[in-house]
Amino acid sequence: MASTKTNVMRLLEQSHIPYETITYEVDESDLSGTHVANQLNQPVEQVFKTLVACGESKKHYVFCIPVAEELDLKKTAKLIKEKKIEMLPVKELQSVTGYIRGGCSPIGMKKKFPTYIDETAILFDKIFVSAGIRGMQVVINPNDLISYVSATLADLVK
Repeated sequence: MASTKTNVMRLLEQSHIPYETITYEVDESDLSGTHVANQLNQPVEQVFKTLVACGESKKHYVFCIPVAEELDLKKTAKLIKEKKIEMLPVKELQSVTGYIRGGCSPIGMKKKFPTYIDETAILFDKIFVSAGIRGMQVVINPNDLISYVSATLADLVK
């Protein structure tokens, strides 16, 4: 598996952004981010999950938040100036983003969506985000990630 080069890794290399990869055992019965953080032996505050939501305008938005946290839909709707937003149904995730649940990365989605990263990301030298497949994460400087995906830092969690 370590020889697998994902689209995320190729894109980061093309842009000369330093990163590391780290693999973990996938447990199909527990795809939670906290399980991933535990597998990686990393603090849950430093491992980020990528969530996709859809606004009333039918626009899609990407949110990266610490794995143990919950996206605050009211707060984020206000932030992105939508009346309300809902999580994208899992069955639509792959067709919209190109990624499956548990392997969704803010890097390399099918289209460039407005992306927001929880403001706590910059408290760390490195954060973990999906490498685009289950079982692998990229370790990246949060400022490099913010810059690469043109993300906005914001308070996104409950």
